[in-house]
Amino acid sequence: MSKTRGFLLAVAFATMAFSLSCSSDGDPPNYGGSKGNDIENYKTKKIGNQTWIAENLDYYVEGSKCYNDDPANCAKYGRLYNWSTAMALDPNCDFTSCSGEIQQPHRGICPEGWHIPSYDDWDVLFHYVENDKGLSGSPPGGSYTAGGYLKATSGWNYYEGQSGNGTDDYGFSALPGGAGRSDNGSFSSVGLAGCWWSSTETDGSSNEYAYLSSMKYDDAVAFLHYGGNKDHRLYSVRCLKN
Repeated sequence: MSKTRGFLLAVAFATMAFSLSCSSDGDPPNYGGSKGNDIENYKTKKIGNQTWIAENLDYYVEGSKCYNDDPANCAKYGRLYNWSTAMALDPNCDFTSCSGEIQQPHRGICPEGWHIPSYDDWDVLFHYVENDKGLSGSPPGGSYTAGGYLKATSGWNYYEGQSGNGTDDYGFSALPGGAGRSDNGSFSSVGLAGCWWSSTETDGSSNEYAYLSSMKYDDAVAFLHYGGNKDHRLYSVRCLKN
């Protein structure tokens, strides 16, 4: 699937995620009881030929945040990061392309032997689930019908009287950690949307954006799209084994 097909959908989703209501917390110990980036502290799950951390990363690094600056949300949903922080790159990479500094695979803040998933890594996950479930095909625009099987069985809000939770058939346990903004310190969409960074910058001249994966509470779709402003947006991180 072309990476550019989802441009309009992605921009619309990124805007919607922040209308859904997808500073540091201070020095330790006000850091949410970080699990760090030791893989022994995390659940993992093999899905097809990939092995994923089966929870959102909760690793305190400067600039990362708990939703609403509440440590309890770090314990529940993991921490939120802007792109350069997740990638362990110079902050200037949020405003310009740093393709020459991105490794394949790129560890970022993941545990040793693990990496920030690329666009293609997320694509492999979603297509594996679709093929395994015998689904007829993906909706147009960079979206997939795999979300309902990857979302956790609790934690997602209700929509029109129906639970937004998934079946979690693959143990991925996607959580709706919401999102934050680094420029004004606001937060939105916890319980409503989960957004996860990829290591892949967008094509062309838009150097301030990277691709991200996201899911919402009101449908079973998983999105893989353009729309993650690298500096202003704070999203969750999942790690993939090398």
